[in-house]
This record gives sequence, C-alpha cells and structure tokens, in this order.
Amino acid sequence: MCGFVGLIGIEPAAPALALGLQALQHRGQDAAGLGIHDGRRFRLTKDMGMVTQALPPAPVNAMGGRAGVAHVRYPTAGGNATREDAQPFLTRIPGVLLAHNGNVTNTDELIEDLASDGMHVLSECDAEPILLVFTRGLLSRRPSKHTTDDVLHAIQHVFDHVRGGYTVTALLEVDDEMTLVAFRDPHGIRPGVYGTREDGAWMVASESVALDVLGFSLEGQIPPGTAITMRKDQTPMILPVLPKAPKSCIFERIYFARPDSIMEDGRVNRTRWLMGRQLAREWREKGFEADVVIAVPDTSRPAAMAMADELGVHNREGFIKNRYSGRTFIMPDEATRKAALRLKLNPIKEMFEGKRVLLVDDSIVRGATMARIVEMIRDLEPKEVHLAIFSPPVAHPCFYGIDMPSHEELVAAQHEPADLERVLAEELGADSLTYLSLEGLLKVSGDEMCAACFDGDYIVPITDDERERINADRRP
Repeated sequence: MCGFVGLIGIEPAAPALALGLQALQHRGQDAAGLGIHDGRRFRLTKDMGMVTQALPPAPVNAMGGRAGVAHVRYPTAGGNATREDAQPFLTRIPGVLLAHNGNVTNTDELIEDLASDGMHVLSECDAEPILLVFTRGLLSRRPSKHTTDDVLHAIQHVFDHVRGGYTVTALLEVDDEMTLVAFRDPHGIRPGVYGTREDGAWMVASESVALDVLGFSLEGQIPPGTAITMRKDQTPMILPVLPKAPKSCIFERIYFARPDSIMEDGRVNRTRWLMGRQLAREWREKGFEADVVIAVPDTSRPAAMAMADELGVHNREGFIKNRYSGRTFIMPDEATRKAALRLKLNPIKEMFEGKRVLLVDDSIVRGATMARIVEMIRDLEPKEVHLAIFSPPVAHPCFYGIDMPSHEELVAAQHEPADLERVLAEELGADSLTYLSLEGLLKVSGDEMCAACFDGDYIVPITDDERERINADRRP
C-alpha cells in the first residue's frame, strides 16, 4: 500500500515530484521521500508523516534536479517503521535511486542471500532488498558504464529472486545517459502507468491521477514482466523481460485506487459503478426493498449511485465525513472507539429516521467498524438497515501489497460460506447483509485479476514460513 512517482526531463524536478506525490497521498500517510539527480550527483530526503510534513516546500525547492523518484509509504509489514524505512533508497556503487509499490514475500531469504555476497540490508523496508538484488545484477555484468542490456539482465535477476507483487521505478545512468526505468512483476499485480507531455518529459506513477496533476498525458499501463526506459525527448523503449498471465489486483479497483484513476480495465469510477449495478441485481433477487440508498463515504459512492439507479430508489448523502480526522486508529476502549468513528463519520438523522435503509460499503474486513456504524445508525431509529457490500467476502489475507490482517482476524473466514450473510448480519445488528458474489465480480472485471483475498488463489506461491513472518510483522 504505497505510491511512487518518477520524472525525467523536468527542471526543477523536486517540486514537481512533491506535487505529483500529493495526488497519491491516499496510498500512504506514514512516510514520504524524494530523490533527484542534478546532472552531477544524487540528493535524497525523506521523513515520517504526510507529504507536506515530510517534504516541506523550502528544502524541496532548493533541491532542484533534472530527474527524480518520490514515494509515499504505508507499511504492510514491519510495524515499527522509522525514517530509515522510508523510500526511495539509494546505492552509491553503482548510483541507483529506487522506489516501489507492493510487497515482497521472501525478504528473509533475500536478506540471507544478499549477505552471502557481502550486501547488507539496513532497513525494515522490502524496497531495499529489491534495490540490492537489482544492483547485484548490474554489477555481475560490469562495474560501471551500464548498458540497456545490463538493465534487462538486472531486471531478470530481480524476477528470478524476488517473489511477491511489485512495481518498481529507478533512476540511473544507462548508455551514458541518465535514464528513468520502470518495471512490474511478471503478473503485474501492483499498478503502474507512464505518460508524457509536450516538452518531452516522461513520467511513471502508481496511478494516472499523479500524471493528471502535472499535465502529463497517459500513454499506457506498464505491461507485466516488462521494462520501460525513458529519457527526455526520446521515445521510450518497452522491453519484455518475463511477462506472464496478467493478474492485476482487483482490490485496487474496489477500495484502494482513486476513482478518477485509469487502470487496465478503464476508469476506476466506472468499474465501481458496474460492481454496484451487478450487486443491485443480486440484492433485488432476494426480494428486499428499500426507501433510500446511502454510501459509507468515500469509496462506495459510485457503487451506491449505481445501485440506486438500478433499483429506482433515492440515493442520498447520509454521512458527513470529517476530512481532517485521518485514519481511524484502534482505540483503547469502546467509548473512545465510538467517539473516534463519530468524529470521522457523522450521520444526518433525517436520512435514516423511519426509513428502510440500504447501506453500501466496499468491504468488511474485521467487522468492528461496520458494527459500530450500524449501532450508530440504529440510534437514529430507521425502520430497517440492509447492508450491501460491492465485493465478495474477504476470507484470505493479501500478501502482495494490501494491508489485510491474518486469516484468524478476517470475520468472513470465521463462518461457513452458506451461513455467512445471515450470521454476520445478526452479529453486525443489520436486518440483512448481501455481498457481491465472486461470479458477479468476475462478470464485471473479467478473470485477468488477482482475487486471492476472495478466493485464496495466490498466483505467486507463498510458503508457510513466509506467511507466518508477514502475519507476525502485521501484529501490533
């Protein structure tokens, strides 16, 4: 759950990187960093906090730069993150600046392997092992003056050794020119796009919204298992390395990406709308009726509008969201947790009172937040509360870059599938619960998606030891 931006051909690069990074702030709020090359040397700064805190304008503006890489981080492993864990990372021999979005599953294996070659990982961030494996691949060809063929060899070396889901961008000298490089894992699990603008500059990012804010036109998605090399005023080289069957993350479309981003299957907003339409059809087949459709903001708004449209029911804003409350953290007692949720989402009584309410949300993970939302709504005396979730039950943890808890913490995994909707509706205090079926989801999205969090089909195998290490890192 991270986001990156890479730029080449813009001067000064640092302020542009910071601006593009703010468009990806939703992908990570724990840390931010950026590095640039000014024609002579690399410069790097990073710190904890959101972009405006970690990268204040004055020092960023002073960095200048002709090209660079920036990153926002939300760690999916290694809970006690520090400034040293923030990306990007830099190696001096050879000079490579690198950041990534995703999650590496075999970091322990990589750390041991790298140490045997005298290369030591100093942080808890899995971007550093990727960087060192990439660097080792370069140095195995020659100590300096690296060529495009050397870069492809290094990327192949990454694919041979690094498991998980990841999209990477790096800045280094290739064929005697500073070059921005980007590549995705062989299945393209994590997202990545690239684009250009009229002045000959090129850009890569985790989502297309970062390109929009800097006036870049989207050229396309980074293909799975493929490298793209970019230089100012030159057409990029798109070079297949190890492409496999595409399996991009479905949960990006459901929850994580901004609705105005464009991915392989089109704009995310449209995908959520189609999911809402399909869910409405499945909900209607159960014979339920509603007076009003209300979204739990913000992700579920397109699906809620689509459900209302399909069902011929009014769509209303039922909550006012406090945009300054940040993420809802685990609180020490029930009263504090309830107050924290009320701070973040304050319901409008007249939207609920005396009505049959169809409440739409993107997913249920642990179930605790939804239970508190239903409790809060019940205080407003609705006639009925029906829950509609525009994803299937989350019954399996993600190991490829979405921060989901262990199997034991997933509420959907604790019940028999045939009884899940009925039993969980009772536990949550709702009159009914309807998930979008897996078949309905695939009807909308197609089967070229990683849906492991729903069906348990992990496209990149993960060992029991790797599973335990990741779960241990996620435990508070």
